[in-house]
Parts: sequence; structure tokens; C-alpha cells
Amino acid sequence: MKHSLRIFKALSDETRLRIVEFLLGGERCVCEIIPYTKRAQSTVSLQLAKLESLGILKSRRDGKKIFYRIASNKVKKILECMEDED
Repeated sequence: MKHSLRIFKALSDETRLRIVEFLLGGERCVCEIIPYTKRAQSTVSLQLAKLESLGILKSRRDGKKIFYRIASNKVKKILECMEDED
């Protein structure tokens, strides 16, 4: 229950929600996420770290680039259901 509450709290932030929705399309580089969110690099980095610490996202490094993807199938299913409602 507590983990579910933390996930919903994390997704209640507009920037974090935009990031996770963007990643529904698959793995993305930070260099793609920043312009999509229209937020400062530092803001996006903080939000990505928060999402990763909650187990919502996973990252991998490829040279100098860092790529993120959704790690939680539960989060993916919730957002896909919500997307179907739009």
C-alpha cells in the first residue's frame, strides 16, 4: 500500500508525469527528455532521480549519454489505461 501511494504521489507532479508519459513510447536519452518537458536540465535531472529512486524508471549509460525507460509494469499499465480514456 505504501509503495502504491508513493508512486501516485510521484506521478502527481506535472513534470514527472510528462516524463513517464513520454517514456511510454520506449527508452529515451536525457537529451530528448529535456526539450520535451520544456524544463531546465537541473529540474529534469532531479525529477529523473526521484523517479528512479522509487523504482519507476531505470537508467543505463552509453558513453556520455544516459537513457531512461519505465521499469515498473504497474506504472506502465496505469498510464496506458489513462491514455485510452483521453
